[in-house]
Amino acid sequence: MPDTRRILVTGATGYVGGRLVPILLGRGDRVRCMVRDPRMLKNRWSDLAADPWNLEVVQGDVLAPETLPQALEGVHTAYYLIHAMTAGERGFEQRDRLGAEAFGTIAAQAGVKRIIYLGGLGSRMAGTSPHLHSRHETGDILRQSGVPVTELRAAMIVGSGSASFEMLRNLTERLPVMVCPRWIDTRTQPIFIRDALAYLAEAVNVPETAGCIIDIGGPDVISYRQMMQIYAEVKGIHHFAVAVPLLTPRFSAYWCNWFTPVPASVAFPLIEGLKFETVCENRLAEDLMPGVPRTPFKDAIRLALLAIDEERVPTRWSDAVRGAIPVRLEDVPYPREDQLRDRKIKVTNVPAATLNRAFSRVGGEVGWYYADWLWEIRGAIDRLVGGVGVRRGRRLPEQVEIGDAIDFWRVEDYSERRMLLHAEMKVPGHAWLEFRILEIGHGQRALVQTAYYFPGSIWGYLYWFSLMPVHLFVFRGMLRKMLQWAEQQHQRDLALNDCLADRTNQP
Repeated sequence: MPDTRRILVTGATGYVGGRLVPILLGRGDRVRCMVRDPRMLKNRWSDLAADPWNLEVVQGDVLAPETLPQALEGVHTAYYLIHAMTAGERGFEQRDRLGAEAFGTIAAQAGVKRIIYLGGLGSRMAGTSPHLHSRHETGDILRQSGVPVTELRAAMIVGSGSASFEMLRNLTERLPVMVCPRWIDTRTQPIFIRDALAYLAEAVNVPETAGCIIDIGGPDVISYRQMMQIYAEVKGIHHFAVAVPLLTPRFSAYWCNWFTPVPASVAFPLIEGLKFETVCENRLAEDLMPGVPRTPFKDAIRLALLAIDEERVPTRWSDAVRGAIPVRLEDVPYPREDQLRDRKIKVTNVPAATLNRAFSRVGGEVGWYYADWLWEIRGAIDRLVGGVGVRRGRRLPEQVEIGDAIDFWRVEDYSERRMLLHAEMKVPGHAWLEFRILEIGHGQRALVQTAYYFPGSIWGYLYWFSLMPVHLFVFRGMLRKMLQWAEQQHQRDLALNDCLADRTNQP
C-alpha cells in the first residue's frame, strides 16, 4: 500500500539521489526533491509518479538556510545525500559542517521524524582522511539536532557512472602496467550501487534503524590492487601494478586527472581516503535489513559494464560535480541577445527530429564534428589550470537530459527544438552554446548555432576577441559537418523506409 508520508530527498541531481528518487516513486512514495536549481530536474521522473502530487521539486540549499523551511515543511523523513566535496573546491569540510548544522536545526523545527544519511566507512580509532572525517562529523552534527538519524556508512560504490568506478575502469584499461602508491594494498569493502540504494530505500520502512549507525558493504573485503585485477579479468585484458612508497595521494590524483575522466579536485579526497581501511565494523545491516542482497565485487563489475553497453546509465558522477561555474546557479546571467555572440545558420529540408539527433549526440565519443584536436587542446589546457577538461564525456551516447554533463559543458535547457549548453571550463566569464531549430516555411527549417559570452571583466573581453579567429574556424566547420551528418542520416532513413515499404507491398 503506498505510503502517504512526505519524503524529502536532498542531492536529487547527484549520483545516488538521482537513482533513489525513481525507486521511491516506483513504490508509491510521496517524494519532494530539494535542489539548488529546479531547472536541472525539469520534466524528470514525472512519468514514474503514480499520482502527479507524489512528485514535487523545490529550490533549496543547505548553505542558504533561509531556503530550508519551505523544503522541510510537512516532511516525515529526509534523506541527506549532500557532500560539499563534489564542488571540487577547497574547504569542503567547513561547508559540510555549516550545511549539516543548518539542515539539522531546521529539520528539528519543522518536526521531521527521521533523517537518513549516507556517510562513509572508516574507523575513527585508526585515523581517517579529511574526506572521511568530514563524513563522520556530518553524521554527528545531524544527530545533535535531536532528530533521530539513520546513518548508513559505505566505502567505494561500484556502479556504472560512479566516480570510483570510472577511476578504476580507466586506470585498468588505459594503463596495462601501472606504478602505484602503497594505498593499492589497503583493504576496503566496496558495495554495488543497486545494493546501496536498496538499503537506503528499505531503511524508511524499518523503524529499528532510527538512531543507528549501520555499516553497509558487499561480501568481499579486498584491496584496490585486487579490484584492478578482477576488473581486468572480467574485461579479458592484462594488468600489472607495482606499488612504490614514494608516490603521494596528490601526485596520484594528478595522475588520475590525466588518465581518467575524474578531475584531480575530486580524485584527491577519494584517493587520500584509500590510505585507510574502510571495512564494515558492525552487522546491523544484515540483522535489520536481511532482505537486501549483497552482490560480489566481480558480479558488480559485470553488471556495471553491462549497463554501460546497454546505455542504461541513469546518473553519473559528473551530474553533481561542476566545473568553474558558481555553486549558486541562479546567480549566473542567462544568455541574452545583447551579449557577445557568434551565430551561424544553415537552411535545410532535413526533418526536425533528425536535426535534433544531430546536435544531441555532440561530445563524448562522437566529438564535436569538426577540429576535434582543437577541442582536445582546449580540454588539456583546462585540466592544467584545474578544470574538468573534455575527458568527462557524457552519460549516454545520444540521449540528453537537462543537467547532463557533456565534456566541459552542462545541459541547461533541452527540448525537441533546442539544446542550451553552459560552459564549465575555466573562462573569465560565462559561455553558452545553443542549438535551435526554426521553421521557415515551404518544408524548410533553419539550424541555428549560437555561442553566447558574458565577459564580466576586461579579461573576459580580451579572452573573447583573442579567440575570434578560432571561433570563426571551429564554429563554422562544426555547423557544416553537423548538417552534413544530418543530411546523410536523413537519406539513410528514407532508404530504410523505402526498403520496408517494398517488403510490405510484396505478396
